[in-house]
Amino acid sequence: MPIMRVSLCICIHLSLNMILNSSSLDGWNSPSLNASSSPSCHLWKQFNLNGMYRKGDLVLGGLFEVHFFTLFPELSFTIFGFKQAETMAFAIDEINKRPDLLPNITLGYQLYDNCLRLGVSFRAAMSLASGSEEKFLLDENCSGSSPVSYYATCSCLSNRRKYPSFFRTIPSDTFQVEAMIQILRQFGWTWVGLVVSSDDYGLFAARTFLSDLTQSGGCMAYSHVLPKDNNPTELKRIVENIKQSSARVLVVISSEAYLLPLVDEVVVQNVRGLQWIASEAWTSSSVFFTPRLMPYLGGTLGIAIRRGEIPGLRDHLLNIRPDNKPHNNMFWETMFECEFKPPSVLVEVGKNVCTGQEDLRAVESGFADVSDLRPEYNVYKAVYALAHALHDLLQCVPGRGPFSGHSCASIKKLEPWQPVCCFDCIPCAEGEFNSTDCYKCPEDFWSSLERDHCIPKGIEFLSYNEPLGISLTTASMLGTVFCAVVFGIFAHYRNTPVVKANNSELSFLLLLSLKLCFLCSLLFIGRPRLWTCQLRHAAFGISFVLCVSCILVKTMVVLAVFRASKPGGETSLKWFGSGQQRGTVLVLTSLQAAICVAWLVSASPTPHKNTNYQNDKIVYECVVGSVAGFGALLGYIGLLASLSFLLAFLARNLPDNFNEAKLITFSMLIFCAVWVAFVPAYVSSPGKYADVVEIFAILASSFGLLVALFGPKCYIILLRPERNTKKALMGRAKTKT
Repeated sequence: MPIMRVSLCICIHLSLNMILNSSSLDGWNSPSLNASSSPSCHLWKQFNLNGMYRKGDLVLGGLFEVHFFTLFPELSFTIFGFKQAETMAFAIDEINKRPDLLPNITLGYQLYDNCLRLGVSFRAAMSLASGSEEKFLLDENCSGSSPVSYYATCSCLSNRRKYPSFFRTIPSDTFQVEAMIQILRQFGWTWVGLVVSSDDYGLFAARTFLSDLTQSGGCMAYSHVLPKDNNPTELKRIVENIKQSSARVLVVISSEAYLLPLVDEVVVQNVRGLQWIASEAWTSSSVFFTPRLMPYLGGTLGIAIRRGEIPGLRDHLLNIRPDNKPHNNMFWETMFECEFKPPSVLVEVGKNVCTGQEDLRAVESGFADVSDLRPEYNVYKAVYALAHALHDLLQCVPGRGPFSGHSCASIKKLEPWQPVCCFDCIPCAEGEFNSTDCYKCPEDFWSSLERDHCIPKGIEFLSYNEPLGISLTTASMLGTVFCAVVFGIFAHYRNTPVVKANNSELSFLLLLSLKLCFLCSLLFIGRPRLWTCQLRHAAFGISFVLCVSCILVKTMVVLAVFRASKPGGETSLKWFGSGQQRGTVLVLTSLQAAICVAWLVSASPTPHKNTNYQNDKIVYECVVGSVAGFGALLGYIGLLASLSFLLAFLARNLPDNFNEAKLITFSMLIFCAVWVAFVPAYVSSPGKYADVVEIFAILASSFGLLVALFGPKCYIILLRPERNTKKALMGRAKTKT
């Protein structure tokens, strides 16, 4: 019975099936139906189900959520589930009293408690559809019943080809989602989060909501599926993500049973300031209307089921009395906080004794309140819909009927349903789940190993918590510390010849730029955000251009000083003093800043969820936006580095006191080698490993420049102070010449 599989996955529902009781099965005992002519079916097992029963010529079946648990039901009795069941009983009693509807026919009912468990619901549905006889005969054709649901809103059930005999008295979720989108559009809320229950109700609604949200111009900040087992770790992760997100609007499509543990975690983490938008399953639930939850859920907007009036229902509810029926007694115990047990037992545990004479009118509760009948009104309409259908069936005139040959149907031909038609179950493909058919999972979800439900896709990005991220972060911080140490050494020995040679101001600026190069690598670690994607490449490009510009100007100073030492070259330094050096560095760096601004304005890098590497995994990465902009940034760095290398190479044979050109040549050789190797490695690296390659290139080139340029000088300053004199430097120069 595939329809029941779908509707039972929705937390509270009603399936009304016409079941013939023994008094209506006379036709089954005719000679034409015997063991030799038709196959017989045997019940595999009798199930002990909580229920309410009343005899009748025609028995209508119903499933309701009266308890949350199958074990210890007395601890999980729900007043409102019991109220809905009593509404069905009231509607049937009312119909039986009417002379104009189903005259001479008495309706009965068989109401079962589904205990909010799929297994219990399915057993109850099969019992309603197949009956409880130990053995009966079948016709050649499979026959079934027509369920009428008052709470199954899944849009999938609107497919008349798949579910031709399914009816309901509540609108599809398609209309609910449309209403939610209109609310978002009305208030201009375009950045929203979504949380759904892990059943057909939540998953199908999530697909529709995501599609409609995209078409309306909105964006999904995050989406989560509530765990079926209320896993505390998963709930904590979901709430932490909600808390960290910049989205302040949260749409929740779930029943109260799945949602309540999440709300408890929201209270624990003190997440306030959210605008909640509720689905109809929990909008009017009294569970959330408490002083404890008001600071968190206050101001919630929700979609509610249409309200209706049922005259006479209040009197029916107030006339309920305890009897030997388990549901009535549990209802009474819940309402009056007492127990039907021997007084001696109750006195020992300090509880009240139920006398059965308590007055329901004296109790303040929503049970007898008929001013806001919503699901109950749908139950009422469902019963009357079936009653009118049966009435029309009985009033049909042969030769003027709606069936083949203008024939009429007969109540005598209604048969219990059994699965005598066999079929093979074919596993769904990856990314699909089975709910009587294969359906694709929502965008950010993937099918479980059993293909029976959707689970959130795995998330991958270079994290600070993983070993690789920790190692790169440590290397970055070490480089920053080394730069600070060298800066301190140079500042302390700033008046010595080694530091003063070749413009100490540029040396300090170079150390500062190297420190920025080390620090900018940290922007490549962590979950990509819009600001980190935009800042990481801009900071990287400007820091390295500042660094290479200082090196280029240093090289030009070396050449200018050497040329000034030659006869007739005294004027060469006149045009390349300290002011001109600072100006050159500023102009060269400003050009890179202009490239970055143009890139960010025209096609800014943005975070992207990539599923091309693995279907069951979301790789968070930054897309560069404009390849031309990224290429211009790298190309400009490469141009300055190549020019510095060329000039330093030409100046490599200068005297020893000007031999910083040799250090620059070696450092630029390391720098160019690293970045030439970077390009193919970056292009071929998937996902987070592309970030790893770029961080490694940044750190390797930065360490290369730091060691090559400042290592020998620190060696002389700290370990060979006798060489850190003007005489020593000039002496080495004379010896060389």
